[in-house]
Amino acid sequence: MEEPEQLATNKLQDMAEGFFWLLPNIGIGLIVLVGFWVGARLLGRAVFFAFKRQHREDLGSLLGSTARWALILMGALVCATIVFPSVKPSDLLATLGVGSLAVGLAFRDILQNWFSGLMILYARPFRIGDQIVSGDYEGTVERVEARTTILKTYDGQRVLIPNSNLYTRGITVRTHFPVRRSQCDVSIGYSDDPRIACEAVLHALAGVEGVKQDPQPDARPWEFGESGVVIRVRWWTDSRRSHVVAAYGRAVEAIRAALRQAQIDLVYPTRMVLFHDQTEEIDGDRSRQREGWPAGKKPPAPRPLSQISIARSSTSRTTED
Repeated sequence: MEEPEQLATNKLQDMAEGFFWLLPNIGIGLIVLVGFWVGARLLGRAVFFAFKRQHREDLGSLLGSTARWALILMGALVCATIVFPSVKPSDLLATLGVGSLAVGLAFRDILQNWFSGLMILYARPFRIGDQIVSGDYEGTVERVEARTTILKTYDGQRVLIPNSNLYTRGITVRTHFPVRRSQCDVSIGYSDDPRIACEAVLHALAGVEGVKQDPQPDARPWEFGESGVVIRVRWWTDSRRSHVVAAYGRAVEAIRAALRQAQIDLVYPTRMVLFHDQTEEIDGDRSRQREGWPAGKKPPAPRPLSQISIARSSTSRTTED
């Protein structure tokens, strides 16, 4: 029987001989792998520039990256069959099929976001630089990546939204059209003429910077409010949020100044609350019709305040018992 040291030495010699036997295959495999890597980079660039000529750089970047990594993976499989001749391509493909299923189950969300990003870039519901609203987030689209869409909010924050959320939920594209409508409600007194107020508002909006005159601004009486007549004022501006906000502030200032100059009353919210028992002597002449009081020439006679206090006290004691 051979000694353990002799067995270890023989094992190492066999491994060294096997390595030297595989050296040519390893060299050829590495050369093939480098060739696939170079070809993958060229293929990725070719796909990118092909879509760039169609002004679809974002879609070309995603597909070019996918094609590059797919070719590199294929090169790795070919390299494995060269280095290990006993491994058959059919065995690798079968293993790859089972592995793909396992990877698909494990990375389902990643693959779902990738396909959603591909469909977003293909259908183009929005473009880079558009201002969109998705759920609780609103901002400018910076770029669409394989997994997420990156937004820059108006207060300077970055938001990463999974592509599957954008693809399956509703999206509001603020800048899809060149102009956007804004509106505000103005309450005037009931004693003022709404027609004169509307004319004053439209005249004021005609000179506001940023307010489009085509389509023209609109002002009309809208409803009877709690404190006055409500006039709804609507106008159009550039769809960019910076233009919308700036024009809104200037429009509100101009509307206020125009109504004051026309001596139109801008009402304050008011509310009247009446507190009375309807049974006290201090209620006055009860034969006159007043809010909440019974009508008629012979209304019920008011009770003295002392009787009211006694009645309330007895009611409270009865409730407690």
